[in-house]
Amino acid sequence: MNNHMTLNEAPTGSTEPSTATPAFSPLYQQIKGLILQSLQASEWKPGESIPSEMELASRYRVSQGTVRKAIDELASDHLLIRKQGKGTFVATHAEHQVQYRFLKLVPDQGDLNTEGPAQRHIVDCKRQRASAEISRALALRAGDTVLQVRRVLSFANVATILEDLWLPGAPFKGLTAERLSGYNGPMYALFETEFGVRMVRADEKIRAVLPDKTQRELLHLPAHTPLLSVERIAYTYNDTPMELRRGFYRTDTHHYHNALN
Repeated sequence: MNNHMTLNEAPTGSTEPSTATPAFSPLYQQIKGLILQSLQASEWKPGESIPSEMELASRYRVSQGTVRKAIDELASDHLLIRKQGKGTFVATHAEHQVQYRFLKLVPDQGDLNTEGPAQRHIVDCKRQRASAEISRALALRAGDTVLQVRRVLSFANVATILEDLWLPGAPFKGLTAERLSGYNGPMYALFETEFGVRMVRADEKIRAVLPDKTQRELLHLPAHTPLLSVERIAYTYNDTPMELRRGFYRTDTHHYHNALN
């Protein structure tokens, strides 16, 4: 394997003037990129340990300090998890500390742990042709097949979140309402373990909206009750979009919480 050959390479001997910005990045960032390539290629799967810092330093022909800095960043990005005395592991959405990474709605009283898991009801799950809007969001061609899922999440038997999801059809072939309903863990853990799709980051847009008639009925709301609308595009490795999700949140007993570092 010649991964070390990609580090700090630069063209030499050219007399042609260049108008391009030099593609230079710190060495630890280059090591981070190589580790990401291995994660994307499933060399180390979610929940598995990765080689030690010493082994990776030998593999990439760099110092352990450089590897440690790369791993620190990947841990900060929630892609790796350090476990004291055990080593470094590929993060998985089944891990307790990762489960709530993308769920920012928390109860006004207590927290997500005291509230317990949401009760989930799949309203609809169907395959359809992607509209131009959905195609743009998921980097698909217009007319490609997508899976649309609608579900309601309830806490203490109170319908609190209505979600509409669109997933590219090919990676999620075989996903049905029955499989979604029968899985007890987080949805992203299902995507990861059964379909090999790991969500690594997301972009969100948040605004206040008034629900339409269907949304009011599914959330059992009186007319003119505002909702928090959260539109998310979730990405797997290599910035490939894998999900468009539109959530409508009640905020009479919950609030949106985001810790900014």
